[in-house]
Amino acid sequence: METKEVILGLRTKNGLSQDELAEKVFVTRQAVSRWENGETVPNTETLKLLSKLFDVSINTLLGSPQNLICQCCGMPLEDAIISKEKDGVLNEHYCKWCYADGEYMYSDMDDLIEVCVKNMASEEHTEEEVRSYLKATLPKLDYWKRYEELGGNGAFEEFKKQLIDEINALNIEGMPKVEKLNALVGSYVNLEYRLPNGRTVKYLDDNATYLGNELECEFGGNRCFGIVANMDFILICTYEENGENPELVIYKKR
Repeated sequence: METKEVILGLRTKNGLSQDELAEKVFVTRQAVSRWENGETVPNTETLKLLSKLFDVSINTLLGSPQNLICQCCGMPLEDAIISKEKDGVLNEHYCKWCYADGEYMYSDMDDLIEVCVKNMASEEHTEEEVRSYLKATLPKLDYWKRYEELGGNGAFEEFKKQLIDEINALNIEGMPKVEKLNALVGSYVNLEYRLPNGRTVKYLDDNATYLGNELECEFGGNRCFGIVANMDFILICTYEENGENPELVIYKKR
């Protein structure tokens, strides 16, 4: 579709008149009319406002002239998975799992590869095939080319260290000391816990990215500790193989 059709479609879908849309993005009704007639295209700043208003990428507003991919993991980018800045503006360079709320989620390429392998391996492509592909592809992406410039070893690494110290300070019986936190996709670790009243509950967002790890219990047996955390909370649980029979140990607001 062309830009004129995209804007008309989004305005109509959201139940806005030309006057109402014009007011929201600080232009005249005539300007909106010219966009929808194909006479003009919004300038860069107005495209940013339209992108935030309709929660679509500028690429979509312009008729999708580019095939966007995440410059950290290489995933094809659709509007639903494009990352956002803290102010809600879409960042069309990354997916929401690699860049969340203004923070880069990966500082170690090997960690990212292992997360991707678990989600990409299939009957058609083995884990080793996926791992080999990623090792050849990721170094060519902008994030890893500009890693030091983007501050990969800066504030985020300090945050992870602080988080590890907080988790270890909980002194949970039977749980080894945490030495490393990896980025984890929410859907992979969002276990369902049974409450005393018999109901079940999930605490995580399938679409979010968290930091965490799996640790073997010091007492032996077939249960492991699972750790999931972010800037807001720390969750620790135990479970059997493949996440079976999970039990919540602690859910602590930070």
